[in-house]
Amino acid sequence: MKPELNAMCTLPQRTVGYHTLKPGGTSPGALASLARLMHYAHFQRPSGPHGDSFVQSSAPVYDDAVVKKFIIATVIWGAVGMLVGVILALQLAWWPANLGLPWTSFGRLRPLHTNAVIFAFTGNVLFAGIYYSMQRLLKVRMFNDHLSNFHFWGWQTIIVGAAVTLPLGMTQGKEYAELIWPIDLAIAVVWVAFAVNFFGTIAIRKVQHLYVAIWFYMSMVITITVLHVFNSLALPATLTRSYPVYAGMTDALVQWWYGHNAVGFLLTTPVLGLMYYFLPKAAERPVYSYRLSIIHFWALTFLYIWAGPHHLLYSGLPDWAQTLGMVFSIMLIAPSWGGMLNGLLTLRGAWDRLRTDPILKFFVVGVTFYGMSTFEGPMMSIRAVNALSHYTDWTIGHVHSGALGWVGMTAFGTLYWLVPRVWKRDLYSVDLATLHFWLATIGIVLYVVAMWVAGITQGLMWRAVDDIGQLQYPNFMDTVLRLVPFYWIRMFGGLMYLTGVLLMAFNFIKTVATPAEGVPSDMAAAPAK
Repeated sequence: MKPELNAMCTLPQRTVGYHTLKPGGTSPGALASLARLMHYAHFQRPSGPHGDSFVQSSAPVYDDAVVKKFIIATVIWGAVGMLVGVILALQLAWWPANLGLPWTSFGRLRPLHTNAVIFAFTGNVLFAGIYYSMQRLLKVRMFNDHLSNFHFWGWQTIIVGAAVTLPLGMTQGKEYAELIWPIDLAIAVVWVAFAVNFFGTIAIRKVQHLYVAIWFYMSMVITITVLHVFNSLALPATLTRSYPVYAGMTDALVQWWYGHNAVGFLLTTPVLGLMYYFLPKAAERPVYSYRLSIIHFWALTFLYIWAGPHHLLYSGLPDWAQTLGMVFSIMLIAPSWGGMLNGLLTLRGAWDRLRTDPILKFFVVGVTFYGMSTFEGPMMSIRAVNALSHYTDWTIGHVHSGALGWVGMTAFGTLYWLVPRVWKRDLYSVDLATLHFWLATIGIVLYVVAMWVAGITQGLMWRAVDDIGQLQYPNFMDTVLRLVPFYWIRMFGGLMYLTGVLLMAFNFIKTVATPAEGVPSDMAAAPAK
């Protein structure tokens, strides 16, 4: 691999072809130089009409227009999705906030919130990071500009479709897969276009090595395709209603095979890809261990796909399948914590910058929450713990520690790094970015701790029995009323997090409105063809 790619990808060692040359190693310098020269000639020499002319290659011109579009969409949908989340938190603490209307009730708005945060906010920031990093890692423009634009506008159309149909009560009633079948078909078409663009870019790449971030992206592209197709198999009855081809326990198992791995391959592996590219770039340090990152990828990808049955403990699912899900969930701790440590140790020699650099602050807290969430999840999959935690607000706290802590903070770090570079302007205010960091961090802590306490309280009250063995709290409202103070704390934590997102939006608007003063982009940018 070329030295400049090593510097950009922050590999811990120079890679030439398939061979690795460690700094200070025993490989002869002349042989190493010859290998690098051959590698350059093979991958960088454009062939003439007869394939034998040597012409110096020009720097590739990248398509950053689509990156800008996805960044703008990320900020808009992030604010919308988190605003709906705060409204839902208020409804749980103060029921009149439902407004007495079916379209604004908790049951209608809750799937809108999850779809907006997962597919609109997270999806768009992933696409922005993927389109930016892939072009630079592979030294080539995206395979097809028209596919890039179709992907962007198609994805936004799907999100708008969700925003219209879900409050109207049009749903399949499946977690993270509520959208009606016409929108499911649209998702498939747009995703295939993205996949063609993704793999087409890999096919025309100018460098041989595929940096580990691209492998994490690839796991998302392939696995989400399989998950979406098989979980969405249904027989349409009308334009807005369909019936799944699965029934009973089979339907439940397929649903949570999808649900768990949608979290794994949309909210985990591609976000790790962003971490492995943007964290070293922000820290200006090489990845602590490139070898560990490869182990992290293969172990995580293999183990994650089997862990879905832990969502169905104490159900009609056969015990062996429940145990399989539990065992693989516990095994996930090893690669997950390996990746967390790899991220944190990448900051060796740059920890002093945490005092002044809000981007690194976001990444460090994000990676830390990744470690916390990937310990808590396997722990909650153990039957004895699950008996207490399942169906309680503890699960809500766990989900949001991953969504707001790991995904959100990593996304914010990525956005704060990207915006000045793709628009070629200094960030308007570092102080506002730092304030955003503290609002988000404190908001997450308030939210998660409140849900931990509320969830454990729920579980203990539901299981409590009196001296004669009868339920001590047979009235469900006894538990609900006990939790209201924690719901208010959650609402205020979410409001702080939303305020940070609005500050970020303001900061970006002012940044883009400021005249460019020569802030260099990593490589040349160009409008889409």
